[in-house]
Amino acid sequence: MQTRRNVLRLIGGGLVFAAAGSGGCAILSGPSEPAREPWLLAGQYPDFRHRALSYALLAPNPHNRQSWLVALEGENALKLYCDLDRRLPITDPFDRQITIGCGAFLEILVLAAASEGYQSSIQLFPEGEDMKTLDKRPIAHVSFTKSNPVSDPLFSQVKKRRSNKEVYLPRDVEESLLKSLAAEGSSFKQASETIGKGTLTDRLRELTWQAHRKEVMTPKANQESVDLMRIGAAEVTANPDGIELEGSLIEFGRIFGVINRESMADPNSTGFRQGLAMYEELAKSARAFGWICNHNASRSDQIQAGRAYVRVNLKATQLGLGIHPWSQSLQEYDEMKDLFREVHDLIGKGQRVQMLYRIGYGPDVDPTPRRGLKAHLV
Repeated sequence: MQTRRNVLRLIGGGLVFAAAGSGGCAILSGPSEPAREPWLLAGQYPDFRHRALSYALLAPNPHNRQSWLVALEGENALKLYCDLDRRLPITDPFDRQITIGCGAFLEILVLAAASEGYQSSIQLFPEGEDMKTLDKRPIAHVSFTKSNPVSDPLFSQVKKRRSNKEVYLPRDVEESLLKSLAAEGSSFKQASETIGKGTLTDRLRELTWQAHRKEVMTPKANQESVDLMRIGAAEVTANPDGIELEGSLIEFGRIFGVINRESMADPNSTGFRQGLAMYEELAKSARAFGWICNHNASRSDQIQAGRAYVRVNLKATQLGLGIHPWSQSLQEYDEMKDLFREVHDLIGKGQRVQMLYRIGYGPDVDPTPRRGLKAHLV
């Protein structure tokens, strides 16, 4: 019978076997297929707004909260709201990141509608806004007008798009590709830059790692993430949101009690230390960085940053690059304020850094779980 020490040794060596009777039984549980079904169903609905929304819900968003609620109006309009129960009150106390995720949702909605010959007219925060919090008022009113189809080349990348949260290859990213990403990030009048090999990249690599470490070593911030972890395929299927932890190693660790929420919240546990080491490897594999800034004068600035970022993500997909938001240093809670100040001194140029992301060449990854269209319709 396997001891916990042997389990950890096997996990570290990449061997996944559990004792079963007189022989070994390989644990082959892979990612949850039902949780990825929305990626296959995108565009497969009779109403054009449903089709566009089925693409929009594939947008990147913080902690995969998918905090989008939509009310259809008449035959050619809708309103987008925030699901107020799906925010991140500790690490995103002013709902800035959630708003950026809504911007990404709106940009894919516009691309999808345009591909079918519908021009989108967006009125942001039609009933007003509060920069301290999102509330029950709509984030956007969107109306559609029939026109000629417009196929933005980036729309073809929507179902292929990923946030690549893996270790990147030790391969520098070509300057021409970095310039292409920066150009997309400048959409909607955003200040957008990318940087490859050099002193600034070295500093950002260390700073982003220290910010991640600060977050997980801050109990309340770490607990917010731990509470959103879906450990194993069964949990991911039941709750296709949050932070999914799947695959054979995860199932093995879960069964033997190595991987659970208690260990992930305990800095002295083996699971916590292994998770920290894993993320250090991810952070330090970054080959380049990019960022998007604006004056953050209104919620609209946050929406536009989200629209620009998802275009960067789609462009990276088109170019065969991996990108991954690494925004802990941009978060507005007390324990992060020193690193927040440092990253803004480094790259902010007097503006608010809305998105910071690492860039590199990574392996192919599975799509992130999604809740499906019905869950987002009021």
